Amino acid sequence: MNFVKTYTLFTEHDVYLFKEGKHYKLYEKFGAHSVEKDGVKGVYFSVWAPNAKKVSVIGNFNNWNHREHILFPRWDQSGIWEGFIPALSWGTLYKYAIETVQGEILEKSDPYALSWEQNLQAASMVSTNWYQWEDREWLEKRWQKNSLESPISVYEIHLGSWMRNSDDSEKFLNYRDIASKLVPYVKEMGFTHVEFMPIMEFPYDPSWGYQITGFFAATSRFGSPQDLMFLINELHKNDIGVILDWVPSHFPGDANGLHRFDGSYLYEHEDPRKGFHPDWKSYIFNYGRNEVKSFLISNAVFWLERYHADGLRVDAVTSMLHLDYSRNEGEWEPNIYGENVNLEAKTFLQEFNTAVYKEFGNNVMTIAEESSDFPKLTKPVHDGGVGFGMKWMMGWMHDTLFYFKEDPIARKHHHHKLTFASMYMYNENYMMPLSHDEVVHGKASLIYKMKGDEWQKFANLRALYVYMFTHPGAKLLFMGDEFGQTNEWNFKQSLDWHLLEYPVHKGLQNLVKDLNHLYKNETSLYENQFNPNGFEWVEANDTDNSVYIYLRKGKRRDDVFMVILNLTPQVLDYKVGVNSGTHWEVVLNSDDEKYSGSGVEANIFREDHDEWMNRPRSISLNLPALSGIVLKQRKDKKYKLNRIKQHKK
Repeated sequence: MNFVKTYTLFTEHDVYLFKEGKHYKLYEKFGAHSVEKDGVKGVYFSVWAPNAKKVSVIGNFNNWNHREHILFPRWDQSGIWEGFIPALSWGTLYKYAIETVQGEILEKSDPYALSWEQNLQAASMVSTNWYQWEDREWLEKRWQKNSLESPISVYEIHLGSWMRNSDDSEKFLNYRDIASKLVPYVKEMGFTHVEFMPIMEFPYDPSWGYQITGFFAATSRFGSPQDLMFLINELHKNDIGVILDWVPSHFPGDANGLHRFDGSYLYEHEDPRKGFHPDWKSYIFNYGRNEVKSFLISNAVFWLERYHADGLRVDAVTSMLHLDYSRNEGEWEPNIYGENVNLEAKTFLQEFNTAVYKEFGNNVMTIAEESSDFPKLTKPVHDGGVGFGMKWMMGWMHDTLFYFKEDPIARKHHHHKLTFASMYMYNENYMMPLSHDEVVHGKASLIYKMKGDEWQKFANLRALYVYMFTHPGAKLLFMGDEFGQTNEWNFKQSLDWHLLEYPVHKGLQNLVKDLNHLYKNETSLYENQFNPNGFEWVEANDTDNSVYIYLRKGKRRDDVFMVILNLTPQVLDYKVGVNSGTHWEVVLNSDDEKYSGSGVEANIFREDHDEWMNRPRSISLNLPALSGIVLKQRKDKKYKLNRIKQHKK
């Protein structure tokens, strides 16, 4: 006997859009929904399994028996199975038993489920993502916070290892407990946004969340959907935006997941040259299949709409766009033009960005994690671009870390590793990342990438941060790097917060805090961060001294900052060319004692009217060893020439 009643949430137009790849709110239709039929409350189920012979709902309500609750196939050849089961409610555990044409019974979790069990069975759970939000004020103004003309400083977080339960280090904190600790910390540190590494349901902790099975489910490791919403709500109430890592690039081959969902290659590409990822041993979505595009874009819209996310950082875009990614000759097939671009993936990403920005406008951002020089990634789709809001500046990251790993004696041979970014920094809208990928797998923590003894390591890293926070572009820093985490990141345990008991770590944290607040409060550091008018070299070629000098400029003519980097371990008396009628004040010195520096003051000890560095005037000042100095231009104040002071050596 079949206990399922006929019912549908789909209109003919819904089905048409789904099959055309243009339905972007499928979560309102597919999955498990509490409904009422003929005065009886229950749950409506619907799933896409076009090649299935039979689909039934199994769960704790029918002893997981696939013969009792059989769904009905729609008449329109859409491949959708659906039906209503009376008397079920929230908390019901279920899966779909899918009988293939070969007679195999596959037990699959619901691709659209809002919650999953956190165990080996990983059953889906009838759930809700209703929540009483209190972030209207944030939503009304977030277009300003997410603007390319606003400061964007992102704190990248892995929720399972940012902080653990103090009583039992093996236990995760609940989303709500995380909120009580994370929100005040991020606010004090001055970050404008957080970015959560994937919080969608995933089965394997060592994947860090990048092998997703429950694309619409907040991982139950840390609590319920409402607990996650509470965390996001609290961040928003404190003027902190939330970016989510989103993974439309691949999925694992778990038996209850998307792989061979109805016995066929449904979500993944059938050709292993396009459908199997050799590095991650996972499966690649078929971007040419309209129903898959509807699934993925609906998933993006879901997190932005239902969870009020302010942006999506799209993972592994390089692997999506290149047919030969991580493949040897003969292991990939060129496109119709004989090239290596995955045209279907490019079209999908264009449609994704178009849909997101059409739905949410400039209230949200999309960010591509992309390491090649793929053209026009952040240009509008109507101009032939891919349509992302920003792109990770991977070249800057690699060149910068290469340079700072070098012994200062040898840096003059690699001087232009730090100037090279200025050749292309306005080709795209860049976010400058020092991400989790750089502090794992034997790469060493950031502090141990630096050269020299302990003092030099911290001085180098402080100077690097000055360079990063004053360079054009948005910023991203991985958790722990703000205080000099010494061990490589370990997803199994908390960050080493006890390090803050040591002055060098506390000093580094103080510097990052001050840099964040400087970046947020000074328009010259962000107004033109994606505009060529915002940057100018003063000295880019002093290889012998490893000194770099540049200006950051706001929209007002007198809104100018000067940044000077001395990346040698020697204190220098240095002469700098300046414009007529300008006066300068040091506003930040990374060698300050409050940052656990040596305390050498960056004094301007002389002003002259002689031409220098192709500028009509000059100033001379002390440059502490391995330091970053930030000066602000003052036009409203006259400075008396200082007497030459005793230099600190």
